Amino acid sequence: MDRALLADFLRARREALQPEEVGLPRGARRRTGGLRREEVAVLAGMSADYYSRLEQKRGPMPSEQMLTAVARALRLSPSEREHLFALAGHAAPRRTPPDDRVGLAIRTIAEQLSDTPAIVFSRFGEALLQTPAAVALFGDYTRFDGLSRYLVYRWFTDPAQRAIYPPEDHDVRGRVFTVDLRAAYTTDPAGTAGDIVAALLAVSTEFAEIWRRHEVDVTHHHELKRYRHAELGELELYSRRLVDPDEGQDLLVFMAEPGSPSEAKLRRLITSSRGEA
Repeated sequence: MDRALLADFLRARREALQPEEVGLPRGARRRTGGLRREEVAVLAGMSADYYSRLEQKRGPMPSEQMLTAVARALRLSPSEREHLFALAGHAAPRRTPPDDRVGLAIRTIAEQLSDTPAIVFSRFGEALLQTPAAVALFGDYTRFDGLSRYLVYRWFTDPAQRAIYPPEDHDVRGRVFTVDLRAAYTTDPAGTAGDIVAALLAVSTEFAEIWRRHEVDVTHHHELKRYRHAELGELELYSRRLVDPDEGQDLLVFMAEPGSPSEAKLRRLITSSRGEA
C-alpha cells in the first residue's frame, strides 16, 4: 500500500468532482471547487474521520469493500478504479461484464428492442450492450479490449471500422466522432477521455488535424446515414438517441424509412439473425 500516492489520488479525484455531478447543491458559501471530504464520506457510507485519514496518509489499509464504496462515491472510471485498488495494495478488481454495467432503465428498454438494431454506449463511446439485430448489422462491438473498446479510437486506427460507411462519408463521420470525444474530454480531461485523446494524437495524423479545429458541432445524430453491409449492400438508416444522464449512457436505435428498400433489407437481416428461413 502506497499511502502517499493513495492520498494524492483521492484528493485529486475529489477536487475534480463537482457537487452537481453527484446531486449535491453547491451553496453560496462553498469555497472549494470540488467536493468536501465529509461529502465523499457520506456518499461512500463511511465516517468522515475514516476517509480523512486516508487523504492524510495515516489511514489503515482499506478493504476491497471500502475501496468499492469510495470508487462509487468519486464516480471513478473502470481504469481509475483499478488504479485505486493498486495504490491500496489490492489486486485490480475483475471488470464487470459489459451488460451488467448498463443502467436499469436503459437495459430494460434495450431488452424490448431485440428485433431492432440498438446499441448502448458509454459517454466515451464504448459499446456496453448490443441487441442481436445490431450485432447482425455492425458486428460485435463488445468484443474489443484496451483502447479498441472505444468507437472513436477504432475509427482512426482500424480500417474495418470504416468499412461500414461509404468512403465519401468518412470525413464527416470522423469529425462527428471527434466532436463527441471532445464533449467527453471537456468534462474528463484527466480520465478516460484524456487517455483516448493522447493515444490518438500519438498514432493518427488525421485525428490530430481534426482535433486542432476545435469543432464542437458538426451534424446531428438523427440525420439519415448510409451504412454498408457485406451481404445486403448499402442501407440508409436514421438513428435516434435516448440519453440517461445519471448513468452517462446513450441508447442508439437505428430505423429505416417505412416502405423503403432499406427497410426490406433490414427485415431480411433481422429474420436471418433469428435463424428463420
